[in-house]
Amino acid sequence: MRVAFYAPLKPPDHPVPSGDRRMARLLIQALALAGHEVEVAARLRSWHGVPDGARQARIADLGTALAERLLRRYRTRPASARPQVWLTYHLYYKAPDWIGPQVAEGLGIPYLLVEASLANKRANGPWAQGHEAARAALDRAAAVISLNPDDVEGLPDPGRVRPLAPFLDPAPFQAAAAGRAAARSMLAEYHGLDSTQPWLLAVAMMRPGDKLASYRLLANALQRLADSAWRILIAGDGPARSEVEAAFGGLPRDRVHWLGEVAAEALPALYAACDLMVWPAIHEAYGMAILEAQAAGLPVVAGRSAGVAQLIRDGQSGYLTATGDADAFAQAVAGLLAAPETLHTMAIAAQARVETEHGVTAAAARLDAILREATKP
Repeated sequence: MRVAFYAPLKPPDHPVPSGDRRMARLLIQALALAGHEVEVAARLRSWHGVPDGARQARIADLGTALAERLLRRYRTRPASARPQVWLTYHLYYKAPDWIGPQVAEGLGIPYLLVEASLANKRANGPWAQGHEAARAALDRAAAVISLNPDDVEGLPDPGRVRPLAPFLDPAPFQAAAAGRAAARSMLAEYHGLDSTQPWLLAVAMMRPGDKLASYRLLANALQRLADSAWRILIAGDGPARSEVEAAFGGLPRDRVHWLGEVAAEALPALYAACDLMVWPAIHEAYGMAILEAQAAGLPVVAGRSAGVAQLIRDGQSGYLTATGDADAFAQAVAGLLAAPETLHTMAIAAQARVETEHGVTAAAARLDAILREATKP
């Protein structure tokens, strides 16, 4: 069927890479794999980071005008060439959808949401307009496709929620895993690393808030492992880099290797070259890096947030520890460093689980079933 796709937070062709842009592209890929024809209906970015009533009103007016224009355009097409369903990805009070509900209503087609949340504490105050628009879109939705169990809380009708496991295309990560020895050798030579020692890996943006808190807890945990042999590679950059570097200042300098921002196409080889992904994941939605690491055959030690817990099978593809508990995190890492056979077994299990449960093929089948359910007469 023909699917009109819209991502109000960040369009899929936005020039700045991010996890949100990546997931939008993956959704389009999965829908196409399921045999659907996807059309990016609009590129209006409704997101705004600070409350500004005048700006919100302007975006709302622009969205209404775009919806009217789209309806005129679609109505000039034959019925067979019009969208049969509208799908909006990532809606919340800072990125409401001013377009989709109006177009879906005008065409008489189902309106679906992916990764939508409702923060009722924003019902009054400077974000009230965005909150009301998000609530209205959720009320209109035939189904709300949820990637994160935490988002279900507060939704107006949990009966319309359709779970979808976070997913990716595992092919590039599997290819990198097959070339692990070469990737490890190259990385060892470039950064002067001892390839006989275990390499830990953290991949995350460096920004204030939960990311910085996760980095600080990670540094705290690693300080407790001074007697173990390991090196940590840190891939990421951002406005909180100086604070992140300060957090790791208590560790010997030769133990910490700063890689800076790593291009997306270089990440599969980086994952494959390392031995263990470590990320406390404080208030993490689900963490694409955690999924990517496992796809490349890298077990993960992470904090047990609801979104992350669905990605790691505790004790089989990695370990989950209590959120914010540096002692438990350090113990989990130490246990795996002391048991290379377990680490190897987990690597195999992690890669197999991603392929079967979190691959784009599984997501395509699930999305197809949800769309067909929503469009049944």
